[in-house]
Amino acid sequence: MKIALDPYMFRNVPLLELPGVVAELGFEWIELSPREDFNPFFLHPRVDDGTVQKFRKELTAAGVGISSVLPLYKWSSPDEDERQAAVRYWKRAIQITADLGVSAMNSEFNGRPEKADTSEGQFWRSLEELLPVFEREGITLALEPHPDDFIEDGHAAVDMIRGINNPLVSFLYCAPHTFHQGNDAPGILKHAGDLTTAVHLADSFDHTGSSGLRYIVNPSPSSSSWGMPQGSAVRIHQHLDMGQGEVDFDELFRELAANGFDGTLVSSVFAWEERAKESSRFMRAKIDEYVTRHWS
Repeated sequence: MKIALDPYMFRNVPLLELPGVVAELGFEWIELSPREDFNPFFLHPRVDDGTVQKFRKELTAAGVGISSVLPLYKWSSPDEDERQAAVRYWKRAIQITADLGVSAMNSEFNGRPEKADTSEGQFWRSLEELLPVFEREGITLALEPHPDDFIEDGHAAVDMIRGINNPLVSFLYCAPHTFHQGNDAPGILKHAGDLTTAVHLADSFDHTGSSGLRYIVNPSPSSSSWGMPQGSAVRIHQHLDMGQGEVDFDELFRELAANGFDGTLVSSVFAWEERAKESSRFMRAKIDEYVTRHWS
């Protein structure tokens, strides 16, 4: 099992210094999420081949590996120009991942929930172009349902991945999205079985609690029930330190252990940039505690 850090809170650390910072925080693995000087959100990668090789040397020197590269592109966009651009960006990101000597990528379904049918069609079109590239490079792909994507429910995501029917494509369970993907970690993980190869770990509040008023948004999504026009179609969650929200991590880790999970656990906290190092060290210790408790 690998325990990795998503270093998004350290995205302003120069790329070549990042491995040393991650090692200092007690992690041996990085999940390389979007950063402006490498693989920005929804844009073509910004890194050149020379920097990739320099980064690889710094990783080796620090004794840190890349567990996975996580790009986010609009490959399921209902807009065909956006989809084609995303496929081009994906191809470059796959090549960079291969050049880093990394064999795993993680990402999201993307698309639009209000245009789910169209988005799914675009998703399959992109897969037809990209799966041969993943196969050629020997790189696996783990996908997660994300709030505001065309697939948000965990069970539906597992079914979609089964429908892809390719051994390179697996399921990523994201704990801070628990309440958006059905609030059923045991059921989703049982349904996925050995398809689950990665887990993002952070806490969040149940946005459905207190009659939907755990978070208050103006105009309220439920304002129509007060005789007002329908409000915001928002998706709210957070990536907090474990224990700061309402995710049941004992339940989550118990089911992972029961399923024989042996993939990658990723500390995925974004909420505390002002105390990023303390948060990351806390998360490493907390993950170790749960692993010891449930795999001992």
